[in-house]
Amino acid sequence: MKLSVVVITLNEEDNIERCLNAVQSIADEIVVIDSNSTDNTVQIAQKLGAKIVLQEFLGYAEQRNLASEKASYDWVLMLDADEVLSDGLQQGIKNVKENPKYNIYQLNRLTNYCGKWIKHSGWYPDKKIRLYNRNHGKWVGKYVHEYWQKNNTDEATGQLTGDLLHYSFNTISQHIKQIQTFTDLSARAAAENGKTCSLMKIWLGPKWFFISSYILKLGILDGYYGYLVCKFSAYAQMIKYSKTRQYAQMIKEGKKI
Repeated sequence: MKLSVVVITLNEEDNIERCLNAVQSIADEIVVIDSNSTDNTVQIAQKLGAKIVLQEFLGYAEQRNLASEKASYDWVLMLDADEVLSDGLQQGIKNVKENPKYNIYQLNRLTNYCGKWIKHSGWYPDKKIRLYNRNHGKWVGKYVHEYWQKNNTDEATGQLTGDLLHYSFNTISQHIKQIQTFTDLSARAAAENGKTCSLMKIWLGPKWFFISSYILKLGILDGYYGYLVCKFSAYAQMIKYSKTRQYAQMIKEGKKI
């Protein structure tokens, strides 16, 4: 089994070396799909043996599908530059390469938030399909929250051992900035699909989300940053619902969003 490790990048000079160093032992090929970075991302990746493909950003799902197509091998491990294979995950992928029992594998992603590993709060285990035979599915999703969709929904999915370490936000400001971007994309997609949100959902939804994340999903055990994760995630729900309601009304009135 030959494996192409594919990484999507844009101005990731602070992360790309750490990411690529962790795949050297399992990759038969490293491909970096770069959206015209203006920093040293491409130069660093080239020094570490990566094949570079320059491609203006097409959208999250479209970019990942193109990345899969650019790989030399059917088996693909799809990563973002701020993700790193743990030692356990490296070994788990080596085991699959020796004896693949499935065509699609999911893994657990463990996120580092401002220096704190978030092990609860609904953020772990953050199961993601990232290792797959590209002939068995594709990436789908409009604007944001893309995911790997199987060609055959009845096909079994394997589970990799070890964690994918996700170095998400170094500062609270980065998190808030992403919330604004992602909620806008999610709300646009929802409104364009004919969805809206009631005032009751805008009012109660975020409250329940916080209670669920902080109490039921044990975010309280993640300490101060666990509280922030749950609070900001609930805030993101409120923003997304409010924007969805507004965009739905604009579409109804024939206005451009």
